[in-house]
Amino acid sequence: MEMNLAGKRVAVLGAANGIGRAIADGFVQEGCVVHGFDRDADPARSITGGDAACYGDVRSFAEDAGVVDHVIYSVGAGSGKFGFPFWNLEPRDWPRVLEINLLGAVNAAHAFAPKLIARGGGSMLFLVSVAGQIGSQTDPPYSAAKAGLINFVQCAAKDLAPHGVRVNALSPGMVKTDLNEAVWRAGQAAVPEAARQDYETWASEKIRKVSPLGRWQMPEEYAAMAVFLASDHARNITGQTINIDGGQVMHS
Repeated sequence: MEMNLAGKRVAVLGAANGIGRAIADGFVQEGCVVHGFDRDADPARSITGGDAACYGDVRSFAEDAGVVDHVIYSVGAGSGKFGFPFWNLEPRDWPRVLEINLLGAVNAAHAFAPKLIARGGGSMLFLVSVAGQIGSQTDPPYSAAKAGLINFVQCAAKDLAPHGVRVNALSPGMVKTDLNEAVWRAGQAAVPEAARQDYETWASEKIRKVSPLGRWQMPEEYAAMAVFLASDHARNITGQTINIDGGQVMHS
């Protein structure tokens, strides 16, 4: 299947590591011109440094990127604490998580929507999480932020549809990333030392419990879907949350 994306200009926020890096690389492989944004700047990979929670940083990135065809928001962060029950956290643990996961995405939408409207088409894709669909107790601020983002994606999709701009969400399950390891560390800190597990053991047990297919999801799988959703093959897909989660979330 030909994606016919060669020469398209793509902005990837969160391009330095994990799923965002895989997505950026996936578009490069399709012959796209990719502009990256991340807290970890990397001039060699055309990644501009900045804070997604700062609208000024995101707006400056959008201005520097110029005309773009597709925008990907793959920025995420948890509280760094084990949130079960939720009162293990304090209200002060919430704002930064909401700023990065939800308001950062809103920053990207505001910065790039006028460009896509002026272009007369294109797409936005936001990385969410299965945690935003199942009320995950592991990290309530993260779960709530991703749930809010899923809803915002639907709002943005409705607003931008008359302009030919599609907006979707891509929802990961168990992926070997820094964020996933942070969840493990927070959980282990909350149990007695004798009951603690190394990362591989913890992850293997969790995958068996939550994933019917019983295997890791890989960053490259999200890159492949992101590329497809940017192509004309997906021209009638908008306002959707697409799960690549090994069957963890099934809507009957």
